Amino acid sequence: MFTTLALLFALSGTAAASVAAGPEVDVALVLAVDMSGSMDLDEARVQRTGYVEALRHPDFVNAVTAGLNGRIAISYFEWAGSVNETSLAGWHVIEKKSDADAFADLLAERPVYTRRGTSISNAIAFASKLLDAGAPTAMRRVIDVSGDGPNNLGPPVYPAREKAVAKGIVINGLAILIRPSGSAGPLDRYYADCVIGGPGSFVLPVHRAEDFSVAIRQKLVMEISGAPAAERVVPVQAAPPTDCLIGEKLRPNFLER
Repeated sequence: MFTTLALLFALSGTAAASVAAGPEVDVALVLAVDMSGSMDLDEARVQRTGYVEALRHPDFVNAVTAGLNGRIAISYFEWAGSVNETSLAGWHVIEKKSDADAFADLLAERPVYTRRGTSISNAIAFASKLLDAGAPTAMRRVIDVSGDGPNNLGPPVYPAREKAVAKGIVINGLAILIRPSGSAGPLDRYYADCVIGGPGSFVLPVHRAEDFSVAIRQKLVMEISGAPAAERVVPVQAAPPTDCLIGEKLRPNFLER
């Protein structure tokens, strides 16, 4: 994981100083995208394509320009058991269609591959550092986490979530339910109880590969506009509390560690 501001932005292709010194944006948004080995390469490509298509869609650009400042800052990285540092696309300011298209093109050019493990906690910690190191002044700060399974590597996810939320960061989730995740309960419930947090936070489930683009676009528009979520998971009182260590407990020799 990066330890200095210089290293963070050396990989991003964007100068940290020029972005941070710019005008205020409506939202600073980090896209933290799961590329763990529980996805096959076809699913990973579908997910990447979903983000690219969402960024190019008129609904995304219209949501950006409709904001108070008419601009947002966005960054992107992929993660599995650890953060794939070479996947980082650092802070880009979006205020018109050509900006969104350029960022989408940047993501589309990256190679797609998966890695072992699932560490949502490392993804949240890394995204929080991105927001603290070089992000423009923003009215809202949001981490957008996609994933197809519970945390099973790195620190526990709940304390990582609480630390980020304490900084005023909102965490939203995209729960990928195309294939069973190996958890003992519904993944969208796990995300609701253990991952997301902050005012207006929400989870959107994706049940079919063909729904990726629409779900991601819907999620981005809600995050940019700050509008209430149109779709939420089952209310907490309708289900027993989720064990936020369920992913770790499913790993061999958990009790010995």
